[in-house]
Amino acid sequence: MSHIVSIQTEVRDVTAIRQATRRLQLPEPTYGEVRLFNNRKRGWAIQLRDWRYPVVADVTTGRLDYDNYNGHWGSQKELDQFLQRYAVERATIEARKQGHTAIEQSLPDGSIKLVIQVGG
Repeated sequence: MSHIVSIQTEVRDVTAIRQATRRLQLPEPTYGEVRLFNNRKRGWAIQLRDWRYPVVADVTTGRLDYDNYNGHWGSQKELDQFLQRYAVERATIEARKQGHTAIEQSLPDGSIKLVIQVGG
């Protein structure tokens, strides 16, 4: 039986953050205090492609902080791509923990089809 699921992502898993950045060929995320134009945030810094400032993930709240100056300092598409990849990595981690198999397929429109096979 097939089920379609929509996921609203909270970024809380450092392992999934690292796997997502590797898959997207982004720099390894680092933890610390990060400057975002006129303020500072503490968390996991994720440097997206062609973004002036990193995205900062607070894994205790699931919140992302960033300043892309309404797209002038970084494309929303890059953030969306990271969030999509993070969600796939997180779902795959959880499926494997429960003994399931995850199979992903990239679709022509840029979306990802993730199939979780229960029990193996």
